[in-house]
Order: sequence, then structure tokens, then C-alpha cells
Amino acid sequence: MAPILICSAVALAIVLERCWTLRRSYVLPPGLAQEVREWARSDQLDPAHLEKLATGSPLGELLAAALAVRHHSRELIKERIEDTGRHVVHRMERYLNTLGTIALIGPLLGLFGTVIGLIRMFMQVMVGGMADPTKMAGGIGEALICTAAGLTVAIPAYVLHRYFRSKVAGYVVDMEKQATLLLDDLTLSAPSTAPRARRTPVAAGDKASV
Repeated sequence: MAPILICSAVALAIVLERCWTLRRSYVLPPGLAQEVREWARSDQLDPAHLEKLATGSPLGELLAAALAVRHHSRELIKERIEDTGRHVVHRMERYLNTLGTIALIGPLLGLFGTVIGLIRMFMQVMVGGMADPTKMAGGIGEALICTAAGLTVAIPAYVLHRYFRSKVAGYVVDMEKQATLLLDDLTLSAPSTAPRARRTPVAAGDKASV
């Protein structure tokens, strides 16, 4: 039971920490992407402004990485967004592997405790004989408590692990969308075609010579 109780405490701590860290208002602050695109259009950005943006939220960090190389080619900006995005996603998925491990080993720890309890009970029966069948039934019930405790820890841990995974995946889709909009503003807002050369009118004498 001791390892199961430790796993339950660790799982509870991870769940509380992830619930606080993965708040939508923190990961995707409302109105931030539109505000950043307006800053990019006005070109009123300095290193201090970008640093503040990068430390404010995961979305801000992703957009700040694109703005830091906004004067370079589209391929370089996109590569910087992808590199920064991998680091951001890794931090959002922090401790989720531990939570998944607890969900996996919880039933195994419970089953292990039950087996150990049954072995001890049968060893006592072999040594002293079966004096009271009710005590034997009570010992089996106490041994099965380990399995029930393991399942009680593992089932919520597994459900919450899947929930946080899907939540992070949804955030990634939204962040990719906002990063693509900013990338388009940075690379497609400038005119891509050069002005055409004006044709000079041909004089009447030149037409005749032709």
C-alpha cells in the first residue's frame, strides 16, 4: 500500500500543477495574436518588447520567435517557428509521462500487494493450520484491498493523462493557426512584383521605317 499511496500523492500533485499551467487564459491569452499582428504591421518592436512577449505565455514565445527574424526569408521564419514550437510543446507536456506511468503501474502494484498478502496468509495456514475460516476470508479481503487501491489510483490518472494530452493537442492546433497568420502578415504584406517599365510611344516616322 505504501507505493500506491506515494503514487497517488505524486499523481495529485501533477494534476494540480498541470491544471494551473495549462489554463487557456495563460497558454492562449485572448486577443494577443491580433495585437501582435498589429505591432508587426506598424513595425514598432524592440528587443525589450519581444523579450516581454516571449516570457508572457507559450503563444507569446512562439510569436516572439517569429518576430525576432521577421526581416529574413519566409523559410527561415517558418523554421524558427517550428524549432520554438517543439520546445513549447515539450514544456506543455511536462510530467504527463510520469502521470501515464502511474496509470500503468497502479494496477500492477495493487496486484503485487494482493499476491504478497495471499502468500503470507497461506504460509500462516501451512504453519498453524486452518483454525478459523472466517479469519482466512478476512485475510483474503484485506489482500484484495491493495488491488482496489491500485485501480482507484490508476483509473483517474489514466483519464486525466488522456485529457491533458488532448488539451495540449488542441492548443498546438490553435498556436499553429496563429503562427501561420503572423507568418503571412510578415512575408505576404510586402508587394512581391516589381513595377512594370512604361512603354515609350513610337513616332510616326519610326512606324514608317518599320
